[in-house]
Amino acid sequence: MTPLRRIVLGAVVVGGLSAVLWMGWRAISRPDVTSLRSQIIAPAGEATGFSRSQPGREFTFPSDHGPHPGFQTEWWYYTGNLTAAGGRRFGYQLTFFRRALKPPMESKERLSAWAAEQVYMAHFAITDVMGKRHVPFERFSRGAAGLAGAESPPYTVWVEDWRVEQVGADPMVVRMLAAQDGVAIDLHLVDRKGPTLQGDGGYSQKGPDPGNASYYYSQTRLETAGTVRLGEDIYEVDGRSWMDHEFSTGALAPDQVGWDWFALQLDDGYDLMAFQIRRGDGTVDRMANGTLVGPEGEKQHLSVDDFEIEVRSTWRSPRTGAVYPSRWRVTVPDTALDIDVEPYLADQELDVSYAYWEGAVRFTGQRAGAAVAGEGYVEMTGYAGSMQEQF
Repeated sequence: MTPLRRIVLGAVVVGGLSAVLWMGWRAISRPDVTSLRSQIIAPAGEATGFSRSQPGREFTFPSDHGPHPGFQTEWWYYTGNLTAAGGRRFGYQLTFFRRALKPPMESKERLSAWAAEQVYMAHFAITDVMGKRHVPFERFSRGAAGLAGAESPPYTVWVEDWRVEQVGADPMVVRMLAAQDGVAIDLHLVDRKGPTLQGDGGYSQKGPDPGNASYYYSQTRLETAGTVRLGEDIYEVDGRSWMDHEFSTGALAPDQVGWDWFALQLDDGYDLMAFQIRRGDGTVDRMANGTLVGPEGEKQHLSVDDFEIEVRSTWRSPRTGAVYPSRWRVTVPDTALDIDVEPYLADQELDVSYAYWEGAVRFTGQRAGAAVAGEGYVEMTGYAGSMQEQF
């Protein structure tokens, strides 16, 4: 979520791993959903002993690319649009979640290398536009014995053999690897703008209560090249990626049921992040906000009054029955941005331990009186049931 999405989606880890750690050293890739969901409950009340987000934090790179174990939840979100020779298009998602089982102050010397105080979850998905299919995968593992973890420097985050790792001495250049069931990516990403601190200097408020906030930054334009494999076919690809990194200790407010998040890369060099949190009555929470990032990395903060997301059509999932928005008009009046956004495929739902929609999109329109187009990613949660109910 860029917004709350990472707070609550990340909470899935603590229940999932607590339920399976007793099974032995081998992490599982597709746990029983019924038993897993019974354990996926975000902590009610105060998470005593964990750090809370407060305004005024100073970020330091590259160390802040790595983990922040003083906070209960953390996530690294990579998404991107890629094109192969002949114009074949792919979208991809590779995301990692860390969840602390106990505060650092309660940590003790561990007698076993398999003992874990951090647990990890990862999602990997490919959208094959021409093939009209979206293929998602999910993994869980413990943060011990090298099975999963994160560190910086050098920057690395991984769950088993799904990983993103720094290449050489430059933390702004990484290699990404993920493979499962004949689907794989091997990509190199180069950051062309540097980190963008979201919200107020990286402090992103999500709710009215103290602690309902995260520290949040993005890498909004990652030049990307490498390969996508589908079965026996390997495609040389290039394109653009986006990365969000958040860490926090917090949860959804009682009346917040889900969110809509947009990461859009314009062909004139601008990038737009915008999210809105939805209440149970269908209205948009006042905590919605965004950022417009210029070609040289310059930033314009957007409040809930500075942009509008208008739903123009919907799509019903044949698996969950959820009805998701499937086309939008996004406007930012102050910069005369007016675009029509649509998914490359309507069905980019991940029906894993919980159901949500995250997929590749394209758009056309105008900015400052000139024609503009581009691609990006959209995430939507809370449509297959309130996130309060699922977690």
